[in-house]
Amino acid sequence: MESTVVLMNFTHVYEQEIFANSFYHRWVDCTDLTGTNCFCDATSASTIMKRINSYSPEGIHFIDSGNYHYVSKFWIDKIKEPFSLIVFDHHSDMQTARFNDMISCGCWIKVILDTNPYLRKVYIIGAKEESINAIPSQYRNRVKFYNETELFQEDRRNQFILENTDHPLYISIDKDILNATSAITNWDQGSLSLENLEKLLILILTKTRVIGVDVCGEYSEPANVFSAKRASFINSNTNKRLLTLVLSLKNMIHI
Repeated sequence: MESTVVLMNFTHVYEQEIFANSFYHRWVDCTDLTGTNCFCDATSASTIMKRINSYSPEGIHFIDSGNYHYVSKFWIDKIKEPFSLIVFDHHSDMQTARFNDMISCGCWIKVILDTNPYLRKVYIIGAKEESINAIPSQYRNRVKFYNETELFQEDRRNQFILENTDHPLYISIDKDILNATSAITNWDQGSLSLENLEKLLILILTKTRVIGVDVCGEYSEPANVFSAKRASFINSNTNKRLLTLVLSLKNMIHI
């Protein structure tokens, strides 16, 4: 996996976070786009794809708040070999699309399952039970769920690794899987600690071949200056730790 670091700025949030300042990174400014918040229309989708056209799916990509998690699809569509997808998320992101010509933060995984010929399986870690129960039955053989603690059980961990030796993986992280001391997001959150997320990432990054990683879950709609500063501090620290972890392990990753 290449060490390219890309920041995709939709809401100006990364202008307030300093985590990437000590790393060489590429900046993709999307703050001029309309029709992108939660839902993305065809015109804006085309523009976003053009702006990341020169970048590889390898490396680590920061894609703003969870409202823009659908951007993961644009990175994933660059992969041209069989692969599986691991998503750390407090939500399943497998709703039925409300509009046929739009992709959203709530349906992007379902869209990829329906359209990507290279995708073999999706593993969603940390989704709340009600969103899991809403998954249509026809996807159950291609989507597997783990709660926040299952992969810390040796038998479940070993099973997961054995299932992922044939194809490389792409990892997508929504920080809403984390507890409120590890991240502040726009959505209801899970209870996973940053330390335990790091342990799971180390397991995956060192035992399987990983193509690339993306991270979302910034807090882009603060109620006041105090909450904005607090969110920027906490999220910037978490992003820096995730970035440092991925880059430090890149030489250990199985290519």
